[in-house]
Amino acid sequence: MSPGPRATRRAARGATRWEQWSDERLLELRLCDLHLVLERSPLATALRDLERELGERGLQRFRPHAWLSSEWFSPDGVPGIALPFYLAHPRLMRLERRMMGAVEGGSAVALRRLLRHEAGHAVDNAYRLHARRRWREVFGPISTPYEQHYRPEPYSRAFVQHLPHWYAQSHPAEDFAETFAVWLGSPALWRRRYRGWPALAKLEYVDELMQRIAAKRPEVNLRERTESIDGLTTTLREHYADKRARYTARFPFTFDRGLRRIFSRALPGDRRPRAAAFLRKLRPQLASRISLASDSPTYTVDQVLHDMIARAAELKLVVDTPLAPARLDAALLVAVHTVRFLHTGYHRLAR
Repeated sequence: MSPGPRATRRAARGATRWEQWSDERLLELRLCDLHLVLERSPLATALRDLERELGERGLQRFRPHAWLSSEWFSPDGVPGIALPFYLAHPRLMRLERRMMGAVEGGSAVALRRLLRHEAGHAVDNAYRLHARRRWREVFGPISTPYEQHYRPEPYSRAFVQHLPHWYAQSHPAEDFAETFAVWLGSPALWRRRYRGWPALAKLEYVDELMQRIAAKRPEVNLRERTESIDGLTTTLREHYADKRARYTARFPFTFDRGLRRIFSRALPGDRRPRAAAFLRKLRPQLASRISLASDSPTYTVDQVLHDMIARAAELKLVVDTPLAPARLDAALLVAVHTVRFLHTGYHRLAR
């Protein structure tokens, strides 16, 4: 239900009140006191685009509801999507980047990918698709435990590649959500992209399944808004302390020792190049060269670099050696962690 005029004006005044604050002052504000309104945020357009895509692919009767929360997720049994609050305002996106080194869903492409993925969970919940025998045969039982770490197989063609870190391989529910997300795009594109892959059979099953349910009413119509931002009383500082602790364990190992060996901690007023910017500039070159030298997929190396850059930003590291040896040291560090990643496993962050 859309907010009334009075609530909307109050929310607008609340946003005006804090959007000019410093980061330190903003961090003391409670999430519920941000007074964000999803319908008046940049996310509203992206959600309308998602509804249009669902309609174009024949799902006329399925429309997931959405709300703002602390993170991305679709609750078990609820045909809806929770979106992270920071995407509702540019000021909060800037804070997210400062605190986490990146903004998940911060670009139009990334936002569309994530919405398509969460829509996969929502349609599964709406029609209880995971209870079907054929669904279990294709993707596996939904009762499979979510493991803290999963070991992806980057060369596997049994899974689609949509979100980073081969997320489809982490659990049958994620395999379906990722497959649905790819299916929601152009059939011509995914048929060409996955021609000859076992994953194509999964896409064709989803295509058949969606045609079967297209004209049916959803079995589940709960409009529950789990962990809605309106009821979250933690401060932004507390939120980011918890989020940083969880993301530190993103890999079952850390980059800290290697990064600190190559780079130095920034000092007040430091004008030396930031290590995160240095690595970001090298990222395309390192990904392709290390992939070729180590016989690892370029995608693997790129994911390691993505998380390494975020950690270098969080540690506030700078380059304090000549650039040529720093580039060599960085390449060696990325190569070592790429191999460790492939042989140890990836830490799963629940959605």
